[in-house]
Amino acid sequence: MTAGPGVRTGSRPMTRGARVTRVALLAVSIAFLGLLLLAPLGAVLIQALAKGVGGWFAGVTEPDTVAAIKLTLLTAAIVVPVNTLFGICAAWAIARFEFRGKSLLVTLIDLPLAISPVIAGLVLVFLFGAQGWFGGWLLDRGVQVIFAVPGIVLATIIISFPYVARELIPLMQQQGSDEEIAALSLGARPWTTFVRITLPKIRWGLLYGVILCNARVMGEFGAVSVISGHIRGVTNTMPLQVEILYNEYDFVAAFAVASLLAMLAILTLVAKTLVEMRSRTAGH
Repeated sequence: MTAGPGVRTGSRPMTRGARVTRVALLAVSIAFLGLLLLAPLGAVLIQALAKGVGGWFAGVTEPDTVAAIKLTLLTAAIVVPVNTLFGICAAWAIARFEFRGKSLLVTLIDLPLAISPVIAGLVLVFLFGAQGWFGGWLLDRGVQVIFAVPGIVLATIIISFPYVARELIPLMQQQGSDEEIAALSLGARPWTTFVRITLPKIRWGLLYGVILCNARVMGEFGAVSVISGHIRGVTNTMPLQVEILYNEYDFVAAFAVASLLAMLAILTLVAKTLVEMRSRTAGH
C-alpha cells in the first residue's frame, strides 16, 4: 500500500529547507542560552575565584555566611515537607472528589504564581507585625514572627506551596481512580490504597514537584527580604547575604555565595532531567 500525498513516511528524507530551519532554530536557542545563562554563570565563577580557591573558601566560611547557609537549609528542611504534604492532600482532593469551592481552591493554589513575592511579605507584616492584627498578641506571649525564623518560614511556604500540587493535580486527573476504587471495594484501607496504588503511580511527578519546590525555597528573595529585617547572622538567607556582601563591595565573597546558589541550581537541573528521563522510561 502506498502512502497518500499528505502522509509523511518514516524513510522520507528531510528537505533542504527543513534542515536550514532546524539549524537556525538550534543556533538561536544556543545563542540565547549562552547569552542569558552560560555567560552570567561563567562571570559568577570567575568573580568568585578572583582571589583563588583560598579566597572563595574564605568567602563561604565567613561566620555570617555560614549562618545564612544554615538558615537556608533549615528553611528548606521545614518548608519542603510541609508543601509536599499540602500538595498531596490538595491534589488528592481536587483530582478525586467533587465539592463546592473546588474551582476557588485551584485558583488559590495558583495565586502565589501570579502575585509578586514582595506582596506576600507585606501581607505577613500586616498580619504579624507589632502593629498587625495578631503581632501584638503574639509578642505579649513571647512569640516573634516578623524579623525571625518563623516569619521567613511562613513567607517561603506561601511563595512555594503551589509547585508540588500543580505537578500532581493534572497527573492524578489523567490517571483516574479506577484502581483505587477497586482496592477500596475489596476492603483495603485508604492509607494502604495510597501507599500501594496511588503513590507508585505518582512518585515521579511527586519527586519532580519536590525538586522544583526546593529550588524555589532556596532561591527566594523578595518575600524573605521584606519579612527578615536583614539581621546579619540571624535572619539572612543565602540570597540576602549575597545582596549585603555586594552592597558592601565585598565582591569576591558575594560571588562566592552566589556560586553556591548556582551550584544548587545546576544540581536541581540535573536532578530534574534525571527524573524526567526516568519518568519517560517508566511510562514506556
